[in-house]
Amino acid sequence: MDKKKVLIVDDQNGIRILLMEVFNSEGYETFQAANGKLALELVQHEAPDLVLLDMKIPGMDGLEILKHIKEINSDIKVIMMTAYGELDMIKEATDLGALMHFTKPFDIDEMRVAVKAQLRNNVVVDAQ
Repeated sequence: MDKKKVLIVDDQNGIRILLMEVFNSEGYETFQAANGKLALELVQHEAPDLVLLDMKIPGMDGLEILKHIKEINSDIKVIMMTAYGELDMIKEATDLGALMHFTKPFDIDEMRVAVKAQLRNNVVVDAQ
């Protein structure tokens, strides 16, 4: 059984490290990117099953990265991470194909459960 791949995209090093530790311990293969350029390279080369994507990233913002991810592979699941008060952007992210969002500071257990649920959904979709 292949390990599911999770890509964490956030310009804050502490958040990337925390999420990598959590999802590594859950048995996922994890990758991290601090910016859009690296994130998109990883999407192309590693084909992650799910991307945890911060909305506010210097250079290329989360919405732009999300658009590119969906252009590369529309099957990749994306969960947005946002700072408080970015509700207008959340609607746009949902329209672009993001599944859900977590507002920082998020509950790590809630996120772990959500990621697990989204990745489990993969199996159901494939079986149809």
